[in-house]
Amino acid sequence: MLIKRRTFLQTGSLATASLLVPKFMKAFEPQQGLVPPGNKTLVVIQFSGGNDGLNTVVPITNDLYFSNRPRIHIPATQAHKLTTDAGLHPALTIAKELYDNGELAIMNSVGYPNPDRSHFRSMDIWHSASESNEYFTTGWLGRYLDEQCKNCTTPTQALEVDDVLSLVLKGEQNKGLALRDPKGLYGVSSGNYFKSLHHAHVHEEETVDYLYKTMSETISSAEYIYRQSQLHPSAAQYPSTKTGKSLKTIASLILSDINTRVYYVSLGSFDTHVNQENQQTKLFTELNDALSVFVKDLKQNRRFNDVMIMTFSEFGRRVKQNASNGTDHGTANNMFFISGGLKKKGILNPLPDLQDLNAGDLKHQVDFKTVYATMLRKWLNADDAAILKKKFQVHDFI
Repeated sequence: MLIKRRTFLQTGSLATASLLVPKFMKAFEPQQGLVPPGNKTLVVIQFSGGNDGLNTVVPITNDLYFSNRPRIHIPATQAHKLTTDAGLHPALTIAKELYDNGELAIMNSVGYPNPDRSHFRSMDIWHSASESNEYFTTGWLGRYLDEQCKNCTTPTQALEVDDVLSLVLKGEQNKGLALRDPKGLYGVSSGNYFKSLHHAHVHEEETVDYLYKTMSETISSAEYIYRQSQLHPSAAQYPSTKTGKSLKTIASLILSDINTRVYYVSLGSFDTHVNQENQQTKLFTELNDALSVFVKDLKQNRRFNDVMIMTFSEFGRRVKQNASNGTDHGTANNMFFISGGLKKKGILNPLPDLQDLNAGDLKHQVDFKTVYATMLRKWLNADDAAILKKKFQVHDFI
């Protein structure tokens, strides 16, 4: 039976998923070597929409903070006190616990020169690790895959727990794989319809051959990922929220020793122009409840020292509240780093200077690309200069 282009494109969801699968995924077969104990894993949590950093790490003794936010500030008595001058949003109880244990590091005033206040453009800049006047078609973790998977027999891989693959995981030669849960992808890919398409294919035009090749790789990869996720499924009781389910999927894969070095998950939207207090609290509560179980799960299974959890948002919010009990798009923001493998803990640099603003916005003091360089070189053992297309200084918290 000869199956033409139109028939294949009508297969729907699997065709879409297949196009996201890197060419090397066929290498993920049971006989391949797994990531040995001690290898580092990076879990990136993206705060989509522009999280308000000032109500996350709260300057509890700064009068300018309270005067600029008369209705939406976090009272000093409600914030989890970290230092004399800094506290955490009340919903982030796990962050307070991690801070007290020496398992949390906070970098303030992270951003980039000439910031862009568009969600889409600023997120592209963070995903691609470009300058604000540069336009890249690949992401920094996608280029990590390109760099690490040259001539390798057991390639590294990145998984995004979502329906669509983000730019950050797209390289020139290799890409990560987006999936909501391993069982769902395996169930779709192993259906008789897709298998019949695969077996019935005969060579025809190049484009159709490519589509069938990626479908074949998807079927193979989906089965491998699903079976690995079942080797040591997490027994912990995660919340039934989107973030809870995502972190449970990640935990089960980490505990299986699947050959995966990077996991990516998003939480949002933090675009709090209106009614910021309720929205941010709701999102932080979801994060807090899921992250509490995730960290405990990793610790109980002796993997916490090998996992780095990194949070970021495409920009922060303006210092002054708006008329709708919210905040508008800003610039610099904070980043969290959570791990049992930190070399420096706590607040790594000064809190934002609320007296020295740029037209009402925070000035960035740390280029986010130096954080990426640190993660690539010191955590993932990769060539950061080749991946970021420039040599950046690295930090000493890992």
